[in-house]
Amino acid sequence: MDYQPVPTVKNASPFDASQDAQVLRAAMKGFGTDEQEIIEILAGRSNQQRQAIKAIYEAEFERDLIDDLKDELGGKFEDVIVGLMMPPVEYLCKQLHAAMAGIGTEEATLVEILCTKSNEEMAEIVAAYEDRYQRPLAEQMCSETSGFFRRLLTLIVTGVRDGLKTPVNADEAKEQAAQLYSAGEAKLGTDEEVFNRIMSHASFPQLRLVFEEYKELSGQTIEQAIKHEMSDELHEAMMAIVECVQSPAAFFANRLYKAMNGAGTDDATLIRIIISRSEIDLETIKQEFERIYNRTLHSAVEDVSIGHAIGVTVAVTISFTPRSQMLFLHYIC
Repeated sequence: MDYQPVPTVKNASPFDASQDAQVLRAAMKGFGTDEQEIIEILAGRSNQQRQAIKAIYEAEFERDLIDDLKDELGGKFEDVIVGLMMPPVEYLCKQLHAAMAGIGTEEATLVEILCTKSNEEMAEIVAAYEDRYQRPLAEQMCSETSGFFRRLLTLIVTGVRDGLKTPVNADEAKEQAAQLYSAGEAKLGTDEEVFNRIMSHASFPQLRLVFEEYKELSGQTIEQAIKHEMSDELHEAMMAIVECVQSPAAFFANRLYKAMNGAGTDDATLIRIIISRSEIDLETIKQEFERIYNRTLHSAVEDVSIGHAIGVTVAVTISFTPRSQMLFLHYIC
């Protein structure tokens, strides 16, 4: 079944970039900051419209809108607003760069961004990354990862996956399923190279057919096979591909749930998913979240973002201010 993505953020209509620029300037001028005005304008416009507002703002006031927002805001609220103001591909590039900067690497962020993209989307990210950081994404990624995990991500980044317009091939799917079976369950040990090659080369529609054929052949799902055959980062990357082939909304719903449960809130993941998916399929993710966890995404975000402020005891570290909460709830309502 074809995936039907539904966004929460669309173009505002009517739209007047000049008027919005005037409202934003007034909200940041003088003593204090009218945060609600900033939220109403920026959370209620598409990214394309925000770029138009930014251009008008600079032309009319000879000031950089993002710089002004940074001067007036702080903390997680600033992170959200600045993220909203960046073109989507540039925002993901910034997230990738941050995941590889400094000591250690946030492998889960690399998996979330790289393993969920079509070849067409990946090409945009690769070009934008090199333009922004003057270094190929594959080169930096190779210096931060290792083993078969690095090999899988390198294949994805270098654009070997078939495009979405490539027709699915049922006979090839049977052969690919047989190769996966032979590389895993049917032998002692695992031939990770075979898994890497098929999972990185086949389009998502082709992989969907491969997974169906695999179950017919082996009697168990590809998820069960990966659980038995893989571990650590490679396991997480393979599972991300499988989940996104079957249901991107379920993958991101699970990521959001994990970000809000445990010993503290994973603010960065929560912010990144809501911003990056808002104009793609956040409405679909909301519906899937409620189906899987029997509660609304609205209520889950509300608990972790304003629980302390309204006196509700929750078993997580409360790190979002009420201002950030207003913006998040504006998005997911």
